Amino acid sequence: MIQDIEPRVFNNEFKNKKAGLKDLFLSYQGDTILIREDKEKLWYPSFADFSDTHPHLMRKSQFLFTIDELNYYLVEEDGLDDVPGWTYVSTSRFRSEKKYWRSFAGAIGWQLNRWYTNHRFCSRCTKPLKRSGRERLLYCESCGMTVYPTISPCVIVAVHDGDRLLLTKYANREYRNYALIAGFAEIGESFEQTVRREVMEEVGLKVKNIRYYKSQPWPFTDTILAGFYCELDGDDSIHLDDDELAIGVWLPRDEIPEAASNISLTSEMIEAFRTRKKE
Repeated sequence: MIQDIEPRVFNNEFKNKKAGLKDLFLSYQGDTILIREDKEKLWYPSFADFSDTHPHLMRKSQFLFTIDELNYYLVEEDGLDDVPGWTYVSTSRFRSEKKYWRSFAGAIGWQLNRWYTNHRFCSRCTKPLKRSGRERLLYCESCGMTVYPTISPCVIVAVHDGDRLLLTKYANREYRNYALIAGFAEIGESFEQTVRREVMEEVGLKVKNIRYYKSQPWPFTDTILAGFYCELDGDDSIHLDDDELAIGVWLPRDEIPEAASNISLTSEMIEAFRTRKKE
């Protein structure tokens, strides 16, 4: 999955340190990220690459995280793609990058960029928020409000009935491949309760024998995913929620398409069922 970057090591410990010329930075414009345009892989800029044209970037940068010994910073600056050799490309490239550590760095940076962008003012008193120099925290000097990065819990559910797996396709989304039942945990719910509710709401089925599989940070939607396998309990007739799903179908194991990649928990769980590693 996207977070499996071994032997490289991701360290999200906050550091209040100034950037150096060899450090890398991430720059976003909406759903795009700045990369070297003559590279087939995600090649992020260093401050040295922009030292002649933008020598002030190091002073204005925000520390993000470290991968191995390399520090990553966030830069909020317009016009960086005016420098020859650099361009903004869609963050959808994170899904196709073969080196997961590159896509993971860009996706986590994008998540933090959205957090900083979306929390410029205090939701309690409307005064500007300030960035802490001690931890990854925003605070309001006026009323004392504090804000940490938002992470929402979500379940991924593989419902199976003997040798069949329930597969779905989303309605009104760019992602067109098969997926599993998914949904956010509501206030006061356990994950197991969320599993039962989401399956009933989206396809009208009852489930039993709910078993936890594993989790995944999913920076694309600011979520932490918890994967579960469960068995059909009773009638197998699918009653689709058309607002959420375009397709819901039972597929025998030997008809399930092989996963194109294992970047997501969803694709890994489908592939694990298809190859009998998990059921």
